[in-house]
Amino acid sequence: MMKTSDFFYDLPQELIAQTPAEPRDSSRLLVLNRKTGEIQHRCFSNILDYLNPGDLLVVNNSRVIPARLFGKRTDTGGDVELLLLSQHKTNVWETLVKPGKRAKEGAEISFGNGILTGRITAVKEDGNRIITFDCQENIYALLDKIGQMPLPPYITEKLQDKERYQTVYSKDLGSAAAPTAGLHFTPELLSRVQEKGIGIAEITLHVGLGTFRPVKVDDVTQHHMHTEWYHIPKEAADKINHTKQLGGRIICVGTTSCRTLESAAQKGPLQETSGDTDIFIYPGYKFHIMDGLITNFHLPESTLIMLVSAFCGYENTMHAYHVAVKERYRFFSFGDAMLIL
Repeated sequence: MMKTSDFFYDLPQELIAQTPAEPRDSSRLLVLNRKTGEIQHRCFSNILDYLNPGDLLVVNNSRVIPARLFGKRTDTGGDVELLLLSQHKTNVWETLVKPGKRAKEGAEISFGNGILTGRITAVKEDGNRIITFDCQENIYALLDKIGQMPLPPYITEKLQDKERYQTVYSKDLGSAAAPTAGLHFTPELLSRVQEKGIGIAEITLHVGLGTFRPVKVDDVTQHHMHTEWYHIPKEAADKINHTKQLGGRIICVGTTSCRTLESAAQKGPLQETSGDTDIFIYPGYKFHIMDGLITNFHLPESTLIMLVSAFCGYENTMHAYHVAVKERYRFFSFGDAMLIL
């Protein structure tokens, strides 16, 4: 039995990155050969040295919603902090209420000094709330004015520029967390990628907060994944199929791109598709599409480090993480990157 504790590693607190690298592509890059276990230490801007003409980068173009809202109950004046998780209808959202902040069914809440108001219309079994906003304007435009970026709990410094928690190619609003592997790319680096004859395909997976949910079972196989919505447009499916036919490599930028492609592959030959996925990739999984992975360093005992282990081997992964700690790489969302080939 593979245990969750098998994926633990010691991480000094000071190695958790609190601010993004500037410029974006100045992050460090640990390059891991999954066949030999060989490790090289580079800068992210050197990534083109490892990509070949005919390869294809698959990027997740989901855009993070400024989903963290601070409001006051209209009856008691009490403070309420909400995190928007998913949109059910235009103005109806499932939310997470910060513990200790009372928000019973029927409670009315005012946000941004009255710019936006909402009513809790239901309380789910898991404690999440459904809120219906009274909003005539575009809800996303209002969120952009009054919402804050939903940074992970391990980031304690305030983000000075909201755009630094977005990829430069983000388009489709819907994520509660950034697909952080893509944060390292600049427009200039992407231009160099294409000039070298490397393709780029855009897919969408709206990242949920479940990505940070800890694995609470000892037996890895008993963990149930959260559900996230994804879409692969025809153009992306055609590029991926064409690259495969010509012998090029499919290199996923981030675990979200990986999970999207591998989810779609369960349905048969890759084609335009949308749906919900709760795919859980851990050692023993046979990859159908992905040939390479660009990813950040993930939390100990997380489903993400399990996915990496499935791709490059458990021993290779844990050794690479120990080396990264020893070499004082920066970890997690604003941290450094790995390229696994």
